[in-house]
Amino acid sequence: MNGVHDMGGMHGFGPIQREADEPVFHYRWEARTFALRQASGALGKWNIDIARHANERTPPEEYLRATYYERWLAGLQRLLVENGLVTQAELASGKSERPAPPGLVAFPPESVDTAVRTGRNYRVDASVPSGFTVGARVTARNINPIGATRLPRYVRGKRGIVDRDYGVFVFPDANAARHGQKPQHLYNVRFSARELWGAQAAPKDSVCLDLWEDYLETA
Repeated sequence: MNGVHDMGGMHGFGPIQREADEPVFHYRWEARTFALRQASGALGKWNIDIARHANERTPPEEYLRATYYERWLAGLQRLLVENGLVTQAELASGKSERPAPPGLVAFPPESVDTAVRTGRNYRVDASVPSGFTVGARVTARNINPIGATRLPRYVRGKRGIVDRDYGVFVFPDANAARHGQKPQHLYNVRFSARELWGAQAAPKDSVCLDLWEDYLETA
């Protein structure tokens, strides 16, 4: 979707302020939010792409005001309500008003360390033909989907060169819409800075993006 979360190439938001020796979490509630997102995701009610899209659906004025983990928390609340795990009234009161849904199993504490350290693998063991070879000239499709997408606005309609084929992966747009994994090739595509930003950009600079096959067409 086209929203304020897709900020690549946008002006007016000021420089990124780096924090020396930045801690993993600034406040205890951030760590709790991270833990809740991991544990609730393990329930199998949604996938990582649905979770990302839940954050992206935060109203623009709220999204821009929020910190990173405030966006995570807003997305989690949206997921919990939409999947029938809590009600708005329960969120407001902080208290459960009904039994847990049947068959719901809590994420075991002994599995937390392994889950955080190993993460998840979204490579698909499937034989899917590739539409592009390394060195191929491609154009990022100019699309404006209303659902989730990992194709940045600033690269749409721009021409690049395939630098690498990573193999077959879950397609996030389909995964977020619960349309299945739609496995396809994921490529690293290099775009010259001048193709993206115009003649004022440095002639030797380039930007590399990881893009799924459905985002690309032959240049």
